[in-house]
Amino acid sequence: MGKKTITTPEESEIKDGAAPAPAPVKVPKKKHINGTLHIEATFNNTKVVFSDKNGNTLFWSSSGSLGFKGAKKGTPFAASKVGETVGEKVAALGIKEADVVVKGVGSGREPAIRGFMSHGIDITGIKDATPVPHNGPKAKKPRRV
Repeated sequence: MGKKTITTPEESEIKDGAAPAPAPVKVPKKKHINGTLHIEATFNNTKVVFSDKNGNTLFWSSSGSLGFKGAKKGTPFAASKVGETVGEKVAALGIKEADVVVKGVGSGREPAIRGFMSHGIDITGIKDATPVPHNGPKAKKPRRV
């Protein structure tokens, strides 16, 4: 035979006689109605960051963090999944509209935006912030194979 444990009802259950109250629903501390979606699309990966108007990061995701590995991280499909993931989190926060800043030349630029928009968030503007050199440093010499 094993040990026997004796349990006693809690004091609150004895007083009320009813079931305990459910836990309160978590409410976000700050109310946000709009923000900025930053998309960095390279040939090897796609990163998406959602921030408020002050630039404070609220949500982020990348194709590598979703489990894509190797060359699959740079695909449009992976970018659309990243956009959907961030869009899902943002829609749960109750944000209605967002600006978009796109950086990079990868194939995930447009699919990330489409995936984000699929959760009913309006895009107010799209800005391309891809860095373009104005003939700065000298280019590397060509490879001899």
